Amino acid sequence: MTNILEVSKLNKSFGGVTVARDIDFTLKQGAMHCLIGPNGAGKSSFFRLLLGEHAPDAGTITFMGEDITPLRSSQRIRKGISVKFQVPGIFKALSVRQNLEIAFQHHLHGASLSETVSRVLEFTNLTEEVATDAGVLSHGQQQWLEIGMAIGVEPKLLLLDEPTAGMSPDETQKTGEMLHALNARGITILAVEHDMAFVQQIADSVTVLHMGSIFAEGDIAEITAHRGVQEIYLGTSND
Repeated sequence: MTNILEVSKLNKSFGGVTVARDIDFTLKQGAMHCLIGPNGAGKSSFFRLLLGEHAPDAGTITFMGEDITPLRSSQRIRKGISVKFQVPGIFKALSVRQNLEIAFQHHLHGASLSETVSRVLEFTNLTEEVATDAGVLSHGQQQWLEIGMAIGVEPKLLLLDEPTAGMSPDETQKTGEMLHALNARGITILAVEHDMAFVQQIADSVTVLHMGSIFAEGDIAEITAHRGVQEIYLGTSND
């Protein structure tokens, strides 16, 4: 598989706090990859650097073979990167349909817009809530709605920041199934997640961040067996 994303020597500091320190990272096209690490490790900052919300102090970000480091967030989204942050960014006073239409309106029109909304409603199990105000939905449904808002234009790379935060075990399981279905369509997935059971459910490979640097990489078995990861993140050791 070719690399869909390549990050080289990425650095970013805010004042005296370094949130990215010489990060070298590659992501294979078609992968389902999880990014884990203790609080303050720099995971969300890394996402914002990838999306263009933060400009790096040094380093490059290459997407689909193109250097996107100087591009704005909107330009990166048009290239095929989409994101769902931890806190749902939905319009709570608007209906589920209206939220989806707003998300897609710059990319789709007329019949294409209606068809995409219907397809996303079915995929996210929200068809029966199409006229419901988004703020009335359960927490899990709000998370699914925002995933739907992120995937309507079929991104090549989907970034997910703690997609199962606050979900019940059943909702978490359903979210994992949803992501596997998206991946089967060809969407590459990079997710920040704390729930190790969920990481085991979806991840082909895992990267551990610590203090703004890559601490370890491997499959889930290698990461959970890694003594250093156990000490800094999982809170246990083999001793």
